[in-house]
Formats: sequence, structure tokens, C-alpha cells
Amino acid sequence: MEKGYQSLAHSRWACKYPVVFVPKRRRRQLSGQIRQSLGAIFPALARQKEGQIVEGPVMPAHVHMCITIPPQYAVAQGIGFWKGKSAITSARQFGGKERNFTGEHCWARGSAVSTVGFELEHVRAYSRAQEEEDPDGGGTF
Repeated sequence: MEKGYQSLAHSRWACKYPVVFVPKRRRRQLSGQIRQSLGAIFPALARQKEGQIVEGPVMPAHVHMCITIPPQYAVAQGIGFWKGKSAITSARQFGGKERNFTGEHCWARGSAVSTVGFELEHVRAYSRAQEEEDPDGGGTF
């Protein structure tokens, strides 16, 4: 099998997905300290679900990641976990709140997801190009 596959008890897998999601009302709020914070939060959350972020610039108006998720997790489940936990962590860190996160909405509903076959380098190049096009400079995980 090709290098880069991971193993579970009875299977080998390489599930990679390019994922895009945006802040509520597509505000350009993902910059400065928030961008740096998300750069640390997302990889930690990925490890909790046994996943990994292969590539992932945080742009001012959206997050574009190429992620690996084990086949036992649905992609939507992983994305929902990352969006929810990152919103709570950001609210604690930047909103000055410690408890009661009812009504805290950081991310817009939905996301864009695709699959990556053997064109991983094409997806990586696209992610890097997105980072270079950003006039504010992009942050990478």
C-alpha cells in the first residue's frame, strides 16, 4: 500500500478532506490574536478525534483546512466538534466569559467539504495559494 496510510485494527485508511467554514455573517474577524489562537486550537481538537490537520491557513473571513479523519467518524461530526469547541474556547479567551455559553455563535451554519484522492499536492498548493492571496498575511497550523 502507498505510504501515508494509517492503520486501525482491521483496516488501512487515508481519509483526507478539504474543509471550508466561515464566521457568522462572514465577518473578517479571524485576524491577530484570534488567528494565532485558532492555529493552536484546531490541531489540538483534531488530535482529540484521532485526526490531523495536513494543511490549514486561517484567513480573515474563512478557515480552509485539509484534514484527516479516521473512517469511524463522520466528517460532519468532526467539523461540528471543531466548530463548537473552538467557539467555546474563543469566547472564554477573548469574550471574558467563563461559563454559560448559551447563544454564543462564532461560526456560520454549514461548511464545504470534498474528498482528496491522490491529488493531495494539488490541494496543498491551493491552500498555499489562498494564503499568499491574503493581503493581511495568512497563518498556517
